Amino acid sequence: MTPAVSSGAVTALAVVGSVLQTPDRDSLQSLADVVIGVDSSGRITAVEPQSSDAGSAMVAAAGTVERLGPTEVLLPGLIDLHVHAPQWPQLGTCLDLPLDQWLFQYTFPLEARYADLGYAREVWRDLVGTVLRHGTTTAVYFSSIHEPATTALAQECVRQGQRAFVGRVAMDHPTGTPEWYRDASATVGVEASAQSIGEIRALDGGRDLVRPMITPRFTPACTDELLAGLGSLAAETGVAVQTHCSESDWAHGVALTRFGRSDTMALDGFGLLRPGSIVAHANHISADDVDLLVRREVGVAHCPLSNAYFADGVFPARRWLDRGLRIGLGTDVAGGATCSVLSQVGDAITVSRMLEAGIDVVREPGERGVSGSGSDVLTAFWMATAGGAEVLGLPIGLIEPGRRFDAIVVDVAGLPAAASIDNELASRLVLERIVRLAGPADISATWVDGQKVVDESRRRPLREP
Repeated sequence: MTPAVSSGAVTALAVVGSVLQTPDRDSLQSLADVVIGVDSSGRITAVEPQSSDAGSAMVAAAGTVERLGPTEVLLPGLIDLHVHAPQWPQLGTCLDLPLDQWLFQYTFPLEARYADLGYAREVWRDLVGTVLRHGTTTAVYFSSIHEPATTALAQECVRQGQRAFVGRVAMDHPTGTPEWYRDASATVGVEASAQSIGEIRALDGGRDLVRPMITPRFTPACTDELLAGLGSLAAETGVAVQTHCSESDWAHGVALTRFGRSDTMALDGFGLLRPGSIVAHANHISADDVDLLVRREVGVAHCPLSNAYFADGVFPARRWLDRGLRIGLGTDVAGGATCSVLSQVGDAITVSRMLEAGIDVVREPGERGVSGSGSDVLTAFWMATAGGAEVLGLPIGLIEPGRRFDAIVVDVAGLPAAASIDNELASRLVLERIVRLAGPADISATWVDGQKVVDESRRRPLREP
């Protein structure tokens, strides 16, 4: 059990109930009938048995006490490392083309609409509220190329209380982007990105709940001049970078042809691989690429559902985790057809098992798959919580002293064959059912940084305009 609350700590919030979480990728921690103390800044001060003197003292001293019901369980908030916010209106549709055609036929035309700030604000409000109701306490967003729309997205995250990283997309390549949806030049792209960083940093009064990210879309959409300029901007500002890397055979091949080296190596050459940065997908990276990402302290946003449509292969998450790569999960809205991180946990398990067993039944069983590729619910849920936190370098992803109180409450009463969580086996079964069966209707409360942002009595974000 964690230590008692530190001397002098003031408990603003005490949450009483049971916790399920994965402190590492191989273990499940079940804490029954505990008190979580949270101070006024949103920091967890202690986790103590409800029956202990320390637990009783926290409850007695707390400004607010929240007691979970007998069928409710507290989980760490879910972390989505890769969301294309402008693609929200096409969620669940337009997945019939390869990546390069999909961008030009469906996605770039949609993203161009965000020049209309009113349209952008309407979409952002629905997007942020919906993903909060799905339990996503932290989201990493690509915006569009439009600076006002990007600032408005960050403002909406602040308004609704979501922890977020928001990046204005930079793209200027004359063949990798349409003429009507690109930065006018590399200089314009860098300057607009710098302006966006300043605007986002000024939004929440130093609370740092919403932060900017430098966001070159991917190498096929950016000239060398833009990539180099954004690398210099990252060095000057200390802002982390998000981009795509070797997502598909096409994207991987474009980099090899253009640079004579892998996408990963090219990004590093432009100064874009920095601690806390994220490369999305990375399906076709090599062992040498992985070693470079590990050295640079860069993480991967693994998007298992989206990869089924666009990747031309399965990302070997277990292999690269064993090599030391930081990996979290991403929905890749709208390349992925759901905004549910819980669903991605299940998908990550499924695709890993397919990689392990293989898919081509014409081949002999021993020749179909890649041995040692399968992941279980513990590893996959860890990637959605503590693993994602490790990628971002943030003290979230677990319910323990010193971390921020980002958490969700799931009521398992409505799930099929709901079980108690009074032993390790039952706890694992509960987690598996939550991952595969729970949805927004089962998430009864959500806290971000110690603030309740979704409440079961309303089934929508608490913060209204």
